[in-house]
Amino acid sequence: LKIMADQNVGWVMVMENGNYLGIMTERDYSRKVVLKGQSSTDTKVTEIMSDDLPRVTPNDSIDYCMQLMADKNVRYLPVFDQQTLVGIISINDVVKETILAQADTITQLKDYLHARL
Repeated sequence: LKIMADQNVGWVMVMENGNYLGIMTERDYSRKVVLKGQSSTDTKVTEIMSDDLPRVTPNDSIDYCMQLMADKNVRYLPVFDQQTLVGIISINDVVKETILAQADTITQLKDYLHARL
């Protein structure tokens, strides 16, 4: 929790000997510790982390990631290139990229319409 607060992020990767084990999120903490009346000092990360998130690759589309997040009700997806973890994509990343893509499409349509007039 201190790492998340210090870095102003809502998640941290859980790693052991350089291997990805899962992600611990603020949501994991609130649902599995706070709401269950558990103690922060007695609860281990392995007890509350998300270790079953679907994986994506760098070649997967933003639309695919958004659909996967919606279908699985998750906010984060680990990104793997072969067996190597290369990053995490969040719902915020997906939404921002979708908005940018739509803005580009709108600009192109406006340019097309103005060119035709």
